[in-house]
Amino acid sequence: MIRVLLVDDQPLLRGGFRALLDAEDGIEVVAEAGNGQEGVALAAQYRPDVALIDIQMPVMDGIEATRRIASDPELAGVHVVILTNYGFDEYVFQALRAGATGFLVKDIEPADLLHAVRVAARGDALLAPSITRKLISEFVSRNPQTVSTPALEALTNREREVVALVARGLSNDEIAERLVISPLTAKTHVNRAMTKLQVRDRAQLVIFAYESGLVSPSRFS
Repeated sequence: MIRVLLVDDQPLLRGGFRALLDAEDGIEVVAEAGNGQEGVALAAQYRPDVALIDIQMPVMDGIEATRRIASDPELAGVHVVILTNYGFDEYVFQALRAGATGFLVKDIEPADLLHAVRVAARGDALLAPSITRKLISEFVSRNPQTVSTPALEALTNREREVVALVARGLSNDEIAERLVISPLTAKTHVNRAMTKLQVRDRAQLVIFAYESGLVSPSRFS
């Protein structure tokens, strides 16, 4: 059973999402919150698999709520997915930096929402290749960050190759097919890279890949 926490200041939206998710086999909404502060407290109480969190809320916004959840070792199993009205914007990028697994637009199709919850529960990033391109072109290339060389040198050649493919939006199965290895081996390489780089999930690997220069925006265009 995938356990979900809904955090949004719009009761109507929460109600719609809850009705959709609770009607699906294998998914259960365990709690709702109207602001980020309540959301953090409920995340600690219920330890959901997925927390769907709005960005703009009273008391505490979604970015700060994401940061607090992601920084708490006891909540390592909680995968935060950001909800936004506006598509990909700078607030979403800040949320990814804070530790979000990915993001969804609130007018998402029901089938896509259900799929996204399952993807997030597995720990995979909700970053399609088109979204990754936009993230890079609008933010990383405009505001380059410097990642220390030792961080990149900690990876083996194969791990670098795998991280680069993650940055292109490929799943473990797609990486396995590209490199002619098993999906389990691909997953092992991804997990080892995350451990070495001390990042929370695949979304953080995407950011690292571009900020370190492992993959450049021009190569991904």
